[in-house]
Amino acid sequence: MKRLSSIRQHLLSVDPTLTSIISHLGDKPLSVSKDPFSDLVEAIINQQLSEKAGSTIFARFTASFPQGTLTPQHILKRSDQSLRDLGVSWSKVTYMKSLAEAVSKKHLILADLDKMDDEGVITELTKIKGIGRWTAEMFLMFSLGREDVFSYGDLGLRRAIAKLYKFRDYPTTKQMEKIVKKWQPYRTFVAKMLWASLDTRE
Repeated sequence: MKRLSSIRQHLLSVDPTLTSIISHLGDKPLSVSKDPFSDLVEAIINQQLSEKAGSTIFARFTASFPQGTLTPQHILKRSDQSLRDLGVSWSKVTYMKSLAEAVSKKHLILADLDKMDDEGVITELTKIKGIGRWTAEMFLMFSLGREDVFSYGDLGLRRAIAKLYKFRDYPTTKQMEKIVKKWQPYRTFVAKMLWASLDTRE
């Protein structure tokens, strides 16, 4: 809590505009996931879906496996049609099987990712079909607990910044970069606040 308080103070000192959403910082520090494979499957499922739709499909998806546990072997053993029947698009079935195969064959060693810097993780993950920069950035934030990540390609963040800074249209990447730069080295915390603000600010 003491550290979160100092992060809050720092962010407000560099950007007072954050005052209206600072309560969304919450009281829990970022955490490191114990199941990075499951996280990546969830990120693939969530691509281009609302949070509610993605959560519903992921819950149905995990429930279909023994003890609700996702492993590369479990996914590789399932037919494409059986995965598609759970509400996952054909393209996402292909992506998660590519991921499962890469992990199974040790082309991607998930345990090594936490030892890499942010761009190294992004480079490694985006070698997998269906994992782009956005998915890798979500992994950095929510699975590896990296504190200074921001996803310029995320529509929700673009929309939240447009509202908070009163842009008439969605800001360009260059406009966002000028704002976001001030939040270093805590850009992940502000991203989470911006997402949370969309639930209450219309």
